[in-house]
Amino acid sequence: MSISVETFFLDPSAEGTLQARIQQMVAQGILAGRFRPGERLPSSRKMAAHLGVSRITVTLAYTELVADDYLSSRGRSGYFVSENAPEPPAFPAQRFNTGTVDWSRAIGQRFTPGLILDKPADWANYRYQFIYGQADKTLFDSANWRLCALRALGMRDFNALTSDYFDGDDPQLVDFIARQTLPRRGILANTDEILVTMGAQNALWLSAQVLLNSRRRAAIEDPCYPALRTILTQSRCQLSVVPVDGDGLAPEALPESTDVVFTTPSHQCPTAATMPLARRKALLDKAEAEDFVIVEDDYEFEMSFLKSPSPSLKSLDQNGRVIYVGSFSKSLFPGLRLGYLVGPAPFIREARALRATVLRHPPGHIQRTVSYYLSLGHYDALVRRMAKAYHERRQVMDTALTAHGLTIAGQGTYGGSSVWLRAPDGTDTTALAARLRADSVLVEPGAPFFADENPPTEYLRLAYSSIPSARIPEGIRLIADAIRNR
Repeated sequence: MSISVETFFLDPSAEGTLQARIQQMVAQGILAGRFRPGERLPSSRKMAAHLGVSRITVTLAYTELVADDYLSSRGRSGYFVSENAPEPPAFPAQRFNTGTVDWSRAIGQRFTPGLILDKPADWANYRYQFIYGQADKTLFDSANWRLCALRALGMRDFNALTSDYFDGDDPQLVDFIARQTLPRRGILANTDEILVTMGAQNALWLSAQVLLNSRRRAAIEDPCYPALRTILTQSRCQLSVVPVDGDGLAPEALPESTDVVFTTPSHQCPTAATMPLARRKALLDKAEAEDFVIVEDDYEFEMSFLKSPSPSLKSLDQNGRVIYVGSFSKSLFPGLRLGYLVGPAPFIREARALRATVLRHPPGHIQRTVSYYLSLGHYDALVRRMAKAYHERRQVMDTALTAHGLTIAGQGTYGGSSVWLRAPDGTDTTALAARLRADSVLVEPGAPFFADENPPTEYLRLAYSSIPSARIPEGIRLIADAIRNR
């Protein structure tokens, strides 16, 4: 890897000769860890032209750095950071100080949440990965995804790749969503009622910004997706927290004067409860009678391997009161960050305008790649493969949980990719999760899902989307042992 010449600047306040200052500049970059062993420095000619000094000055500086083993010379290949160069100090470098600014006063709004879901970047290195929402490389169809991505890079799709859509979307993707994806959920929508988003979370944020203000009240489930609670808190709306039961959100528990209800009826997050059809209709009737809007996050509807999925709220909506949130990131891979909003044209128009002011539109190449992956049938094949694997893993997990006497507090009626457990009273699952990492076991404590400042500590979510069936029994045994020996 080559280090860009634009990385280098001479400090005008530094003392010493030009040669010494160049030596110091390069050495400091190595000691700070910005330049790493094996990386090639700019040629003496390029460096001299960039810094406005003579080439011999740069050459002499490089020669001294070679003598001190900061750099190595490789004939006509140039100068490289030496493999024996001094290593950066173990303590973090002090890059900046806060100066005279009182940042406790200067920050006008705070966005850092309280309890958060901890998903370590090295999750794949753990042997027992009961962690939600990560892609399983043994199931993902990387070959066909790569072919679709390459096709989307071709000259035929040059405009889709390079165009600034401003507030628009790839028409090919929107057309497929309208004609193929939504009808499977019983939803019919025109193209002006669909907006592509940077994942479901972006869709929820757009919905909150368009529908809410400080005078309006939103109702959310408890427990719920932590990021949604953070989004609504930041919107400064009035927020009501409604406890869920074994069937999800109870319409009769909604407070009066509610303006917007956020719900996950297909697979309640995180309990995986499925809202029965009668309750869905009751919720829609209540929305009509009390004049509020519903935002339906229909994540994981594709993972209905136990029986056919129940109708979406949007498909039952006769009065345009449901905003529908869908996501491709859940079933493809989380790094994709691609979802969509479906709602009445006036709402989508405002959400589109807001999106344009923040990020304009999701990358055209990603939209066209997904469009090809969907239209060529690869997505359906992937979903079938995932559903089969999840079904097998779910059966193994249910058997293991029963064998070890662990209490299932919630599991999807239709499928999904996780179960919600309740440990014995007094168990701190946050501490439990920390201890289990020593045994290469990853689990998700339940506390971040609750709105209470002192949330219950006994819950945890176990996902089976990224762990092979053969490892599940031993992983469950380790969890059960850790609970008993807490």
